[in-house]
Amino acid sequence: MKQIESTFERMLFVSRWLLAPVYFGLILALVLLLLKFAKEVWHLYAEIWSASGADVIIGVLTLVDISLIMSLLIIIMFSGYENFVSKMEDLHNHADRPEWMGHIGFADLKIKLIGSIVAISGIELLKSFMNIDNVSDRHLGWMIGIHLTFVVSGLLYALMDRMSGSH
Repeated sequence: MKQIESTFERMLFVSRWLLAPVYFGLILALVLLLLKFAKEVWHLYAEIWSASGADVIIGVLTLVDISLIMSLLIIIMFSGYENFVSKMEDLHNHADRPEWMGHIGFADLKIKLIGSIVAISGIELLKSFMNIDNVSDRHLGWMIGIHLTFVVSGLLYALMDRMSGSH
């Protein structure tokens, strides 16, 4: 019976490597977002002479939005891989290693994720405000409601996290 238990526990431990293809998929998502970013930059520069100030601001906000999502993916990839799959031992002394890498736990990751979702939602809301003439009141109301839901959820999660003694 001990042999079965030991074999099962080893299988459970090794199963964490099933996450590796997921993190590789996130690398591919970064490539897609980079292409989208390049397309947005190209479009912004191509239209710069005919675009209104609001159009330029919306274009820049779109670039910021993509940047935030890409940064969030990096945080998820690094911290998720190190927390659930394997430590990146060979990179611990790398000069470009981010300071936070290896120090973000699962609770910290959730806080960063919620904060990023609120920021991304806020940017989308700001883009709608900049384009207010083309957005229905109903659509804008839903966007505000969803954004406020994210904000309240983030605040409540942070409060619960603090009350549980995680920080």
